[in-house]
Amino acid sequence: MQRLWDISPPVAQGTPVFPGDTPYRQQWAATISPGCPVNVSTLTLSPHVGAHADAPLHYEAGGTPVGALALDPYLGPCRVIHAIGRRPLITWNDLAHASQHLPARVLVRTYERAPVDRWDPLLAAFAPETIERLADAGVRLVGIDTASIDPADSKSLESHQAIRRRGLRVLENLVLDAVPEGDYELIALPLKLMTADASPVRAVLRELA
Repeated sequence: MQRLWDISPPVAQGTPVFPGDTPYRQQWAATISPGCPVNVSTLTLSPHVGAHADAPLHYEAGGTPVGALALDPYLGPCRVIHAIGRRPLITWNDLAHASQHLPARVLVRTYERAPVDRWDPLLAAFAPETIERLADAGVRLVGIDTASIDPADSKSLESHQAIRRRGLRVLENLVLDAVPEGDYELIALPLKLMTADASPVRAVLRELA
């Protein structure tokens, strides 16, 4: 059986979110009791909580919502590249050692251990020139183990705008701590949320056959 790596952080009350974003909350609308046969919960959360796929609507006025995106970029061969400790911006030089014959999906590990229980204001992000080089190499999706492909204090979101210009898709908040550098199959399908700017994903990597 092919090995699976779960690269999604746990989501529960207290899961860190971008400052000002809606945290995860869960309430019980119904609970099992003599008059009720089921538990039913109500969730309140930002679609950017945990591992998630940004849609163009997130960074482009009138952009496509996540539920209308094609699923192909989120499923298929990918490469995990280690750029551990490289910050504030990941440059092409940080990825060049593993840049030959890139598949259509590239995930970058920047943490030795991802901070799944706290917000990191000094998160590593992509230099926009790196996004451009990846697009030139035929990459259709980029992912990162931080909360954003841009610096946390960025107001111009230059890497998100590079993604927009080049038509790439993006995954954020992955957990790649246990994943060796190399090639895998990515499975990280967003929900069909027809008016949303992002969607949570249960992101996994599968060993190639």
